[in-house]
Amino acid sequence: MDTDDLDPPRPVAGSFLGATPAEKRDLEVMGLEQLNEYIAGLEAEIARARDAIARKTSARSAAEAFFKPR
Repeated sequence: MDTDDLDPPRPVAGSFLGATPAEKRDLEVMGLEQLNEYIAGLEAEIARARDAIARKTSARSAAEAFFKPR
């Protein structure tokens, strides 16, 4: 077995996970339309994250109800 298999997965390039300030986009060079598109993309990513949270919360609640001591 390779020890690399034991390491946690690295964030995917371009994802927000593990983003550093150096990876943030320079807003000063963006026009109004570009800024609005950038915001729309960020809002879509936030909605996607909130959907994932809702699914995981629902799954956790179902698991807790199933394993609840009687």
